[in-house]
Amino acid sequence: MDYFLEPENSYQRLLNEYRKYGSLVIAFDFDDTVFDFHKQGRKYEVVIGLLRNLKKAKCYLICWTGQENVDFVRGYLLENKIPFDSINENPPFYKSENRKVYANAYLDDRAGLSQVYRDLIKLLNTIN
Repeated sequence: MDYFLEPENSYQRLLNEYRKYGSLVIAFDFDDTVFDFHKQGRKYEVVIGLLRNLKKAKCYLICWTGQENVDFVRGYLLENKIPFDSINENPPFYKSENRKVYANAYLDDRAGLSQVYRDLIKLLNTIN
């Protein structure tokens, strides 16, 4: 089996990177990860709580979104006390011209959100 298809290997990679750097870069999607894009009445408090705890653990948080109105995104994040360090931009310590933002983990409703969520909760429980 491919190495990172084993959930424990993905978790160990995050743990090792956190221990090495004392931080992680986490990119999180906006629509349907922290914001009810389709207006279905959905709440995202569990993921938002995770982001708050990651910020307390000194993680760098990037809101990674396809939303064109970045002012709306910034306002929503601030109004709802959702921590972020940048929107669609790499951390200042990682220089790249690539369009894909650098991150140790990506929280996205369309890309394995539950596994990444579980790995990050496990990480927080281990380091605290």
